[in-house]
Amino acid sequence: MLEYAKIILPKVSFSKDLFRKELNKCINWVEPDQIGELYTWCYANFKNQYPDVLAEAFKDIAA
Repeated sequence: MLEYAKIILPKVSFSKDLFRKELNKCINWVEPDQIGELYTWCYANFKNQYPDVLAEAFKDIAA
């Protein structure tokens, strides 16, 4: 599911609401041991575009 997240999130990044929705789905679908990698990848790719969405989505997840 991590690879799916890496494919779908860039495709929906044109819309903040859609990005938020898909990111939350990806967080729930990805294996627990891959959450840290998803966190790192998301911040590397979207921290300038959606820092508030990332902070909200990962607030309860220790990376």
